[in-house]
Formats: sequence, structure tokens, C-alpha cells
Amino acid sequence: MPSKKALIRRPSPRLAEGLVTHLQRTPVDARLALRQWEAYVEALDAHGWETFEVEPADACPDSVFVEDAVVVFRNVALIARSGARSRRGETTGVEEAVGRLGCSVNWVWEPGTLEGGDVLKIGDTLYVGRGGRTNAEGVRQLRAVFEPLGARVVSVPVAKVLHLKSAVTALPDGTVIGYEPLVDSPSLFPRLLPVPEEAGAHVVLLGGSHLLMAASAPRSAELFADLGFDPVPVDISEFEKLEGCVTCLSVRLRDLYA
Repeated sequence: MPSKKALIRRPSPRLAEGLVTHLQRTPVDARLALRQWEAYVEALDAHGWETFEVEPADACPDSVFVEDAVVVFRNVALIARSGARSRRGETTGVEEAVGRLGCSVNWVWEPGTLEGGDVLKIGDTLYVGRGGRTNAEGVRQLRAVFEPLGARVVSVPVAKVLHLKSAVTALPDGTVIGYEPLVDSPSLFPRLLPVPEEAGAHVVLLGGSHLLMAASAPRSAELFADLGFDPVPVDISEFEKLEGCVTCLSVRLRDLYA
């Protein structure tokens, strides 16, 4: 039986100081961001997800993007090592959280770098973005940990966006979706369904036909509805100013076993 557990982490009061790499910096409203984060968590809860709040990391502005701190395949967790030195303290607390949930814990070691936002899981295939935050040694270490468990690892170059999942995610049937101008190597995916907005490339599979997605992509929501899916829009405008999206605000643990 698939599990529906999700790690979340409250935004740091220093959120507005978060890194930006491909966007021009604009002011972030920390109070509004907290309300948006609470609504995001409520959407997970409403669709049957059991949420586990990781210990806050208030000294780390980007720590709300908890997905970047760990990659989990089945019951094995790989603690990331960010390509941004200022983010490396974010793994504190995440190790404890995945351990409490019964995961065995591994680590990415120097000189490897890896962030969870660069890992797109579709079944047993792990597409891993290699770019500004994840290097070739990080991909090698991920492969060494997960391939013995049955994972197939595919390395994907990333240059146009921050993370692989800034460019592509996947629908419940495995179809990869992406905003074409920002996808570096579309031929590496068996099928790519273009979406009309950048924010429409990011969905979280809530279960059944339900897709959690940003409210800033209404035309993409219409496309998904026409395909028989049920979009669940949430406003994450303050996180989008920091190159965040719906995927990076949680770590979904779908295949834990007792």
C-alpha cells in the first residue's frame, strides 16, 4: 500500500534573503509567505497526506524548500549536499525526520553536490539534473546508493533553470510536462507534453486525479482539466519570487514500507 507522508518546514523569518539565480530579485512579504505555506500544508492534509514538520532552520533563508535537503527512494534517504554553500546547514533536522520515519540514511560527500529539486522520480526511474546545484559526482553518488535498490538513473543537463524540476515534472500517468523554452534536453524524456506557462510545469501528485499546482498557471490548469485531471491551485507567489514551486515545499514519501 503506498504511503502518503510528507515532510514540510516552516519558512524562516529571513526568507526574503533567499538565493535567486535566474530571476531578478523582488521584495518578498514574509507574513504573506507564511499564510501561503499554511494553505499549502492544508491542501496536503485535505487530500489525505500525513505531514511531518521538520525542525525549523531559521538561520537558513531557503530552508522552507525542504525538498532540496534529501532524496528518498523506497526506505532509503540520501541527505543532499547543496551546490550553494550557504544552504548546507539546511540538512540539520532533516536527517532526524527521515530516521524517525524508518529510513536508512546515507549522505552525499565532498566533492559531490546534489539538491533534491534536481531529482524527478517516475516509477523506478530517477531523472537527475546536472547543473548549478548538482554536479557529476553528486549524480554518481546517488546512482551508487539507489541503483542497487532497483532504480534506473538518467542524468539530464540543466542550464536554463535552477533545478530539473523547475523545468519538468510528471502527471500521474508518467507523462512528463514542461514549459518548452526552459527544457534543456526534451529528447531525454519518452514523451514531453508542453504547457503554456512556466509555473504550469510544476505539479504535485496528491492521489487519484488530483494535481496540486500554482494558482499562477490558470491556462495549464485548464489543459490538465481537459485531460481528465483535477487541478488543486494554491497561491505561492512569494515563493515563486525565490524560484520556488509546489514541489520544493515538501518531500513526499510515497513508497515507505513498515
